[in-house]
Amino acid sequence: MTTSYIPLFLQLAAAAVLALGMFTATSFLGPKNPTPEKLIPYESGSESTGARHIRLSVKFYLTAILFTVFDVEAVFLYPWAVRFRQLGSVGFFSMLAFLAVLALGLVYAWRKGALEWEK
Repeated sequence: MTTSYIPLFLQLAAAAVLALGMFTATSFLGPKNPTPEKLIPYESGSESTGARHIRLSVKFYLTAILFTVFDVEAVFLYPWAVRFRQLGSVGFFSMLAFLAVLALGLVYAWRKGALEWEK
């Protein structure tokens, strides 16, 4: 049974080696020319304003969490759609229950105002 996981482990190892190799290569091979302009902190291409320790609004975190929840939903929908006929009615109703829970979460977030940016 463990032999069926060998390709997965090989892929994960190759991805880790590739990522670490790229980080290492850029730190050793990249140009190092720090200038005062390059050392200024910026946000989205523009200079940041205000103090460094300003607390961000909770709306940023709520948006990120909601995005993650519905992104995970999409990840589960693709394999389910591929195996839809093989799963039969049990798979169909299981996915309906999954989508119902996510819909309840969306309605809850909507009612709490998490989807409204300006108040």
